[in-house]
Amino acid sequence: MSTQSPVAAPVSDARAKRNVIVLVAAQAILGAQMPMIFTLGGLAGGMLASNACWATLPISLIVLGSMCTATPLASFMQRYGRRAGFVVGTAGGTAGAVIAAWGLYAGSFELFLVGSFLTGIYMSAQGFYRFAAADTASETFRPKAISYVMAGGLLSAVVGPQLVKLTAEAMVVPFLGTYLAVIALNLGGVFLFAFLDIPKPPPPAPEAPNVRSRGELLRTPRIAVAVICAAVTYALMNLVMTSTPIAVVGCGFTTGHAADIVSAHVLAMYAPSFFTGHLIVRFGVERIVALGLLILAAAGGVALMGVELEHFFLALILLGIGWNFGFIGATAMLSTAHSPQERGRVQGMNDLIVFGGVTLASFSSGGLLNCSGGTVEQGWQLVNLAMLPFLVLAGAALIWLWMRPAAN
Repeated sequence: MSTQSPVAAPVSDARAKRNVIVLVAAQAILGAQMPMIFTLGGLAGGMLASNACWATLPISLIVLGSMCTATPLASFMQRYGRRAGFVVGTAGGTAGAVIAAWGLYAGSFELFLVGSFLTGIYMSAQGFYRFAAADTASETFRPKAISYVMAGGLLSAVVGPQLVKLTAEAMVVPFLGTYLAVIALNLGGVFLFAFLDIPKPPPPAPEAPNVRSRGELLRTPRIAVAVICAAVTYALMNLVMTSTPIAVVGCGFTTGHAADIVSAHVLAMYAPSFFTGHLIVRFGVERIVALGLLILAAAGGVALMGVELEHFFLALILLGIGWNFGFIGATAMLSTAHSPQERGRVQGMNDLIVFGGVTLASFSSGGLLNCSGGTVEQGWQLVNLAMLPFLVLAGAALIWLWMRPAAN
């Protein structure tokens, strides 16, 4: 009598696919506020600030707010679940837009900065959409789930800048209409999370190994390299994007041109997401991250070639594609390097470091562009030259990981 080994039942990703749909919609609708705010934040800051050197400070405060809330928000989600955390993030986005609109109406740069900081709570929560996509996904579907959720930003890349065009000058106070539109997006979009089905991670069993400390996690080669590549990729994207609207207008073009360039950039950030996950599965995550770093370097090279509209468009498109490959790849790398019980600690630590780097890049962007002692064109060149050492750092970290047989 012959016996056959039992065949493992296929893993169902039905729940994961439902969650991906919800998160894609959230990325598209709620996420539209980020290109809106990043397009106008520096221009509004220049209008309200007494010194042009502080023009990009509102954007820097958004990123700082995201950095400061990443760890507590991750811990909150670990305890109360993704849905509760995303609702808190949306509430932060609403409060930030309300106070920023009040600052514009009152002509108060200080109030505008407070609103910008609170907007960072939403930005931090949005950063966890990609991790939430992986929570209920199988190992095979995980990189695709992350990639599809990031692709939801494609619609936000179209909607956000077009809303800027419709609302920026719609009221007597410039840009006030845009921030009122952001309030409406938050109030309407928050109801999407009622359809999210992600269980809270189970508490560790008594016999389970202890959750590693942050120091132990950072000493894990795969985690360390994933964090470095994510931080460098996101920080350099923000460094250049923060300066772009001011550089475009400073080189003689219009706010509409700036909105179109930001729109093209955000489209390039998210359009590749339809196939980034498939590329990761086929070629390996390390190769896709390396490709992203190379494309970021190409973006800087194009920007250094001139300041015509075509240079801005091509550089920002390449910047978006490089960010997509580098950041999604680093996220996929990180998602396989920890246990479910370590999820909140790892993801909070990752986003704290990532947005810490983005905060420094955002602060540096305005200084390099406006206060380097030269023209706008010279400042724009300095912004793009500043990418080089950090690309070398991330590339070296990735090569080091490749050379470790145990890490592969």
